[in-house]
Amino acid sequence: MQRNVERRGLVDWWDGGMVGWESTNPAIHHSTIPPVHHPTNPPSHQSTNPLIVPPQRRVAVTGIGAVTPIGLGASGLWQGLLAHKSAVGAATRFDASGFRSRLAAEVADFSASDHFDAKRARRLDRFGQFTLFSARLAVEDSGLRLAAEDHERVGSMMGSALGGIGYAEEQFYVFQTQGLRSVSTSLATNVFAGAASCNVAIEFGAQGPNSTNAMSCASGTMAIGEGMRQIRDGHADVMICGASEAPLNQLCFGAFAIIRAMSTRNDDPEHASRPFDRDRDGFVMGEGAAVLVLEEYERAKSRGARIYAEIAGYAFGNDAHHMTAPRPDGSQAARIMRGALADADVGPGDVGYINAHGSSTPLNDPTETRAIRTVFGEHADRVPVSSTKAYYGHALGASGAIEAAISALAITNDWLPPTLNLEVPDTDCDLDYIPCVGRRAHVDVVLTNSFGFGGINAALVLKRAD
Repeated sequence: MQRNVERRGLVDWWDGGMVGWESTNPAIHHSTIPPVHHPTNPPSHQSTNPLIVPPQRRVAVTGIGAVTPIGLGASGLWQGLLAHKSAVGAATRFDASGFRSRLAAEVADFSASDHFDAKRARRLDRFGQFTLFSARLAVEDSGLRLAAEDHERVGSMMGSALGGIGYAEEQFYVFQTQGLRSVSTSLATNVFAGAASCNVAIEFGAQGPNSTNAMSCASGTMAIGEGMRQIRDGHADVMICGASEAPLNQLCFGAFAIIRAMSTRNDDPEHASRPFDRDRDGFVMGEGAAVLVLEEYERAKSRGARIYAEIAGYAFGNDAHHMTAPRPDGSQAARIMRGALADADVGPGDVGYINAHGSSTPLNDPTETRAIRTVFGEHADRVPVSSTKAYYGHALGASGAIEAAISALAITNDWLPPTLNLEVPDTDCDLDYIPCVGRRAHVDVVLTNSFGFGGINAALVLKRAD
């Protein structure tokens, strides 16, 4: 599908992702689309005439790498979804006996020694290991030979809510019990969230745009959206984007336990995460990572790459309401969904599936439902929606990246994953949430949502490849 947009004027600056273009598609009620912010030194294929606005470039997903509780790699993740089984169990990575919630979704089949030499494994914390291994899987899956690319045109955008804070917690215990000389010399380079995109850059020689955001549970979605913009606006040709999270340590876990955000269904872990269900009682903390290789669409086609989907739209903003509670009317979440659809030049009626944030918390799920109804109107009753977090828990910043990968795979495989454990729908959650069993469906447009602490909202729109 080609863009059907018309320039209304020269745009010099992006002011928050919501103004700049007007769509000529009558199905789009939100009138603005994020503009292009052009590079100071545009690549040679772009005009330097300030009166000529170059067309936006399209962005393809050509590689997927994943480290999740239900499987590794694109194939492992997809097979885990087809199995219709939750990976939630009793927390084993730390002593959870003192907490009300003692559940977690752990990546059980990952050993650093299987994927890194001893020295590298020792210098990377679990957050870093997840980051690099998922990036390696994604690059391998893409078929790109990055060594032959112009390294200044290859970049990385990553996200993580907590970065290496779990490793810092472990090393603080070492410091207290054994003294400073026993603390790992890698602590300083592992603890900051920016280590994610920096490690990816060093691994692949990616000298282009590079950043890691820490925007809570929306950080993975934002990393992919910002990576898409780097290609679309001409700053890069290839972007390695996603998110990583390794929060399963006592203090990290305890911070969420204190505010009673997590499920206490300790006697039935497999059914603890139950998005949109009447009996949900909180999220289940998970861990993992997902990375997508994004590539300028035409170059991907010309090299014969497999294109999972096109990243066509992105928007983000803030509720400006509360640090942990969503704005009750869902108005800002709705605004961001509209913005992402407008950015992709599609209307609500074009969307064939919504991968919801669906965290299984009492406040998020009905708020997201209201936001979807606000945006989609009568079509809300016809568009399938599901939350996949019941499979692998809530991996905080990594969730959005995992769900973007799932959205791309759903388009490719003509199958929509279900909302596991949705047995008794909440009366305030009254959409088609694909309860318990996935379904075959051919969809051309997918919307995926991510909402996080601090009121951050982000959404991506993916389209089927031409």
